[in-house]
Amino acid sequence: MPSTTPTTGPTTPEHLAAGSPAWKAASHTKAHLGEGLRSAADLRDRYRVTTAGPALPDGSVQLPMNGAFNPGHEPTAPTPGSFALAPDVGGPLMFASPDTPGMPAPSTKTAWDFLPDDWSCEVLPASACTGATLRSWSPASGEAIFKDARGVIRRVTCPADFRPITQLESARLGIITPEMERVAQREPHLTSEQIRDEIAAGRMIIPANVHHLRHDLDPMCIGRASKTKVYANMGASPVSSSTDEEVEKLQWAEKWGGDTVMDLSTGGDLDACREAIIQNSTVPIGTVPIYSMIIGRRLEDLDRDIILHTVEHQARQGVDYMTIHAGVRPEHIPLVKQRLIGIVSRGGSLLAKWMLVHAKEGKPAENPMYDLWDDICRVLREHDVSFSIGDGLRPGGLADATDLAQLGELQTIGELTARAWRHGVQVMVEGPGHVPFDQIEFNAKLQRTLCHGAPFYVLGPLVTDVFPGYDHITSCIGATAIAYHGASMLCYVTPKEHLGLPKKGDVKEGCIAYKIAAHAADVALGIPGSRDWDDELTKARAALNWKKHFELAFDEDTARAYHDEDLDVDTDFCAMCGHDWCSVRISKEIQEFSSGKAEGFDRGKPVKSDALTDEQRAILEQRGYLKPEEIHKLAAKVKGKVEGTVDDEAGKAACHSDYVDADEAKQIQGEQLVQLNSLPAHGIASDDRVI
Repeated sequence: MPSTTPTTGPTTPEHLAAGSPAWKAASHTKAHLGEGLRSAADLRDRYRVTTAGPALPDGSVQLPMNGAFNPGHEPTAPTPGSFALAPDVGGPLMFASPDTPGMPAPSTKTAWDFLPDDWSCEVLPASACTGATLRSWSPASGEAIFKDARGVIRRVTCPADFRPITQLESARLGIITPEMERVAQREPHLTSEQIRDEIAAGRMIIPANVHHLRHDLDPMCIGRASKTKVYANMGASPVSSSTDEEVEKLQWAEKWGGDTVMDLSTGGDLDACREAIIQNSTVPIGTVPIYSMIIGRRLEDLDRDIILHTVEHQARQGVDYMTIHAGVRPEHIPLVKQRLIGIVSRGGSLLAKWMLVHAKEGKPAENPMYDLWDDICRVLREHDVSFSIGDGLRPGGLADATDLAQLGELQTIGELTARAWRHGVQVMVEGPGHVPFDQIEFNAKLQRTLCHGAPFYVLGPLVTDVFPGYDHITSCIGATAIAYHGASMLCYVTPKEHLGLPKKGDVKEGCIAYKIAAHAADVALGIPGSRDWDDELTKARAALNWKKHFELAFDEDTARAYHDEDLDVDTDFCAMCGHDWCSVRISKEIQEFSSGKAEGFDRGKPVKSDALTDEQRAILEQRGYLKPEEIHKLAAKVKGKVEGTVDDEAGKAACHSDYVDADEAKQIQGEQLVQLNSLPAHGIASDDRVI
């Protein structure tokens, strides 16, 4: 049975402490949902389901409502909420977008249809069962009768003296593991029973190697019933980085919201690097074992013993999920010949070359990973390592997307998914990296069909190929769309994609771009509580409460530094519009509007802001728009007005006194910004009494 990890999670490292970006992303939704709000009735009461209504005041157009939850609970918010489908947790749709015509329907099968040969499952009629009939699994009886979160009663039998190791095996026996309980704490819209049921159906995984649980791993889940996850990859290459640098990047990725990390090292001491990453990580760690298999030997020498030994060794180290490119088959290789950029997956290209080197009678040999699939399954089960079935034939450019090679491999991956489930191994499926925007929904929903709802995680996808250096942007556009259409986890892309190994700053930019994509998709899908954080920040923004505004921002340092770069006074305007043109201030001052008047968000009197932190100072120095002496003033709060005049009292800058009244704030603005009378532009007389 999975190890008894504490349900409160590990001791919080400093880089994940309260106030960190990762803490904000995890805590704000949970704070609003709270305990006791996970039942369907409670959620519907707080996160109301909006029915169809008029989209225009004259009623000529109706809103396209489909029964989704409103992702925010603000009772007076006028937005209709989500246009997604009604939640189907426990069913094949989970949280899902409406289908565009022509999309493949969800599979009618789940992991329940792919039990081991010596297992059985019978659905019992509710009328035939009483509370006394239900019984927990025990090794002696080899039987469990339990009711799932939807009221379905199952009798599951397995061989006597069987011991569940994986989360999937426990879920099939009705067991709620400590890891499932911890995940329920981290996914406050789901109960531990729902999490168990999603895992049993194969639609969710908890990647938690039994050995990693002995370190600092904090169990999390991946599945479309849960919030969208972000995965960061890193690793030393033969020409760049080191173990210490990779551990630093790991903690940096954790700080900026990476939910899992994959070690893609291809150089240096791979074993030591992997060991250090696992021992220092609170998030699940993945690897691509073939990289280690070929270090120090010729590719063509790869054989059964090397493959299984490497997989076993990494499983014992504590790797939580492994990418195995077993879907590349001999019949797929000819389909790649006309591609503009061939095979861009390292694992896929290595295995394709191995197959061609070992060709017989002019035909490529079978993929050794495919041949050894059942053996690999048995190794992974012993340590509860999840499969990340790699897409070795994913497209590397728009012109190669959704071709026969890619989709043929996906069909094989569906077969491999079912075979892994028969061994009790958890599975998620890797998806394509370059896809035109119009093809994204089809790619997501075809995977849902062929792989029977197994969690889908995707590299991007990039929606255009001509912006190297900005591919964290080109890809997070596609990532938002594919998460809305069914992907459970998004593999981040950094600005260094296609150009080199990402550095620490690139990791931050990639993580933030993908937290944006993941969060936007969760709001669009109507996951309860996902918009509450946004609503809180909107209230702070409407109240011109800058302190609260920055505290709620995912990246507080950047937001504060950018603000102070132009006008370092926390008052009722910013440098974008100035005082007279500030529409937010005008809306706040209109008595009939609720804007800016939310309880607990009143800004009060302008107060002195803190000096720049080291992080904020570094941000402004890197931007290069301010002179060093100007940044020094912001960091040290030395005395002197903007022009350099001195206020002798207490050595304070005149624009940062402990109290700045409205007239003084306007005066400061007048010294720095061009003044315009905006009232006529708003159609408001200067003495309008509504304001």
